[in-house]
Amino acid sequence: MNADQPMNNKGDALPNGTASDFPPLQKGTLYLVATPIGNMEDITLRAIRTLKDCDIIAAEDTRRTGLLLQRLGFRKPLLSYHTFNEARRENGLIQRLKEGQIIALVTDAGSPGISDPGQRIASAVVEAGLRVESVPGPCALIAALSASGLPTDHFYFLGFLPHKSGQRKKTLTSALACPGVVALYESPYRINKLLQELRTLAPERSLVLAKELTKKFEEWFRGTPAELIKKTGTRSLKGEFVVLIGPSKSTPPGINPD
Repeated sequence: MNADQPMNNKGDALPNGTASDFPPLQKGTLYLVATPIGNMEDITLRAIRTLKDCDIIAAEDTRRTGLLLQRLGFRKPLLSYHTFNEARRENGLIQRLKEGQIIALVTDAGSPGISDPGQRIASAVVEAGLRVESVPGPCALIAALSASGLPTDHFYFLGFLPHKSGQRKKTLTSALACPGVVALYESPYRINKLLQELRTLAPERSLVLAKELTKKFEEWFRGTPAELIKKTGTRSLKGEFVVLIGPSKSTPPGINPD
């Protein structure tokens, strides 16, 4: 049997073209649903079923999620859930779950809770003794890391760096002391600043910048900080970046090379 062949809930392999007979969504469950980061073909069959069968969708941007549902061909009740109202929404969502409602949580793109809203409500739901399930799918971090050519067995994810220079330097310095790849997200407005900082803090490191992943204008840049400053310095860069900083060429303290 092919390891990638789909199976039903009994563990039996499904023939090609056979619809899954997975059980229905569980009442009183929060589903964290990953959505495309650019290419609509990346949405999973399970994500579509979850969005279609849930009672309500908590969305980072209801307008954007409404357009996603329109493209999928159905409508659902939408409730805004974002960084600025997540504390206020928390009790209401937990009460809905206690009443047996099925809630799907989505962000603008990618996997909820990964530098996006989701972690706080997931933690609160677990604390309340209720069920949380992940509906995995697109994630810019993993997409970039897997195609970067850098080691993937050990990495440290920072999310977005602080805006203030002192905090940025402290965070970067601490992260660069870790073995393995350092991964982070950065906006096009601060990418040149980041390259300048890395030219000072990690001039010999190999960098990979990935922007507009899975979209029409996906682009990759590879090189040292100084090389990438030359490549990008005269360009008007748009789109969010995934930044991957290769490991130090020297053995980190406390790490046995054997």
